[in-house]
Amino acid sequence: MSIGNSPEADRPSVGAALQKARIGAGLTVEEVSATTRVRIPLVQAIEQDDFSRCGGDVYARGHIRALARAVSLDARPLIDRFDAEHGGRPAPTPAAPLYEAERIRSEPRRPNWTAAMVAAIVAVVGFAGFTLFTGGDKSGGGSIAAGDNAKQAPAPTRHPSTIKPPITPEPSDSAVAGLPKDKVTIKVTARDGQSWISAKDASGKLLEDGLLKKGESKTITDKGRIDLVLGNAGAVQLYVNGKEVKEIGHKGTVERLSYTPGDPQAG
Repeated sequence: MSIGNSPEADRPSVGAALQKARIGAGLTVEEVSATTRVRIPLVQAIEQDDFSRCGGDVYARGHIRALARAVSLDARPLIDRFDAEHGGRPAPTPAAPLYEAERIRSEPRRPNWTAAMVAAIVAVVGFAGFTLFTGGDKSGGGSIAAGDNAKQAPAPTRHPSTIKPPITPEPSDSAVAGLPKDKVTIKVTARDGQSWISAKDASGKLLEDGLLKKGESKTITDKGRIDLVLGNAGAVQLYVNGKEVKEIGHKGTVERLSYTPGDPQAG
């Protein structure tokens, strides 16, 4: 179903088109909400063309796409109409350098303590070896001086490659060790901007729902499974069972994820 071919004057509004498609598909607001994870009051507001509760245009577009998929409606004309009625989509050109700058700032360089420790050990072992061999030469200096024609033997040297530093164990992940292994624990941080999050357990019970402002974090724990929905996924830093999950999604996208106590399997 598409509204892109009707005359401009006869086109229904974005909310009216979604509502008409939902009714035509024989779905209730509650059923659409359960399918899309968009809250019932928000579905009702969007069908009345009230986007003030979406948290911004980026979230509004994501909700429109989700609702359109649920009722088998082409989302592109709806997004175009929404952009035309709300000032249009922001220009993409300046957004790319801003996004890269935020990524650079959000990943500060951490000191490499392991390399520093190995370098220090190598220096200590080298100094001890040098002192040992040069000290032995000095203790025999009297016998060498007794011979008029005797020449002082050069101190033996060792090539740096023959000095092997002790093997240092890998640092333990205290964050992982401190978490309960029979539960799934998720920590969400709005690192690069605000994000809307929703979390439910395996039975559909709502564990968390709301807007996470930039810099804020939420920790969610369940004994079975957590179904997670992230708005503006590219701005979020996600830890599952103490391990960071990379490449969640791009800025402005809505991602739906599910984790159990054994996740993530890798990383």
